[in-house]
Amino acid sequence: MVMDQLPYHLGIILDGNRRWAKERGLPVFEGHHQGLETVKKIINYCKEKGIKILTLFVFSTENWKRGKEEVNYLMRLARKAISNHFKHLHKNKIRVRVIGQKETLPKSLQKEIAKIEQLTKDNKEMTVNFALSYGGRAEIVEAIKKIVEKKIPPQKISENTIKENLWTSDVDLIIRTGKEQRISNFLIWQTAYSELYFYPKYWPDFTKEDLDQALLEYAHRQRRFGQ
Repeated sequence: MVMDQLPYHLGIILDGNRRWAKERGLPVFEGHHQGLETVKKIINYCKEKGIKILTLFVFSTENWKRGKEEVNYLMRLARKAISNHFKHLHKNKIRVRVIGQKETLPKSLQKEIAKIEQLTKDNKEMTVNFALSYGGRAEIVEAIKKIVEKKIPPQKISENTIKENLWTSDVDLIIRTGKEQRISNFLIWQTAYSELYFYPKYWPDFTKEDLDQALLEYAHRQRRFGQ
């Protein structure tokens, strides 16, 4: 597959960790652990394929409503992943960013996020965005707040003004695992003209071959951008 047939920016909604575990009679935590293993494999494979921006929907603003034990586990898992597992991304010249309402995260996790973002900020090979405590509507609200703070006159506000104040850029392809067929408040501004690919496997079972299948279908689609 040639480079111009690849999505420049790929977004993935990582769905199905809990159902994967429950269907196997395993604790929910094991589903999240296996989901992390899939994250590591898919990041590396996207780098090999030449994808420049990868945004992973890890934890939504709505996920705070889950049970306290599960939420606490997810926060610990995120902190461990950032402090241990994702340090190698720097060696591969991958920039790591966390997008979302970071101020709502535990202080210890915020500290690890700040460290890895600072460590990798000059890396140019690829950018991986982890959407953590993220909501698409919240992102737009934050963009509007920035515009108000800058005191930009209303007549000078355009789509580009909002775009420039969002956390990340337009996305070319969205993949969602786990059988559901909806966007779930993910990058709702940036997905205006995105191609959508819904895959029935749960996230822990998602493989490199599954990603290849999604990329191949994307390459055969004709993007019209509303025309």
